[in-house]
Amino acid sequence: QLVESGGGSVQVGDSLTLACTGSGLAFEIYHMGWFRQAPGKEREFVAAIDLTGDMSDYGDSVKGRFSISRDNAKNTVFLHINRVQPEDSAIYTCAARFGAYSRDAMTYPFRGRGTQVTVSS
Repeated sequence: QLVESGGGSVQVGDSLTLACTGSGLAFEIYHMGWFRQAPGKEREFVAAIDLTGDMSDYGDSVKGRFSISRDNAKNTVFLHINRVQPEDSAIYTCAARFGAYSRDAMTYPFRGRGTQVTVSS
């Protein structure tokens, strides 16, 4: 089970850290990804990280402002968001998969329910 936390209402320019904690699974053997979906829009790849945290990938729209990290001892992956913008408003979902991280959400068999981020100006 994956459970996201850390969402909420923030102001433009704020920083925010989302967390996704796994339970009932060997967290360290999964590559992790973050995705987001805003109302009326398609799901968007945000970031992904490999098993050890040595390698990561970011969606083009978030590069430079978002940072993904993980703490396997705590079964948690984090998404740090700097200088939030109105377009960052969405439901953020984490996901886990074997083999390698991917930008394709459909290849992740395990997903959380998401956490809502709402950005106001």
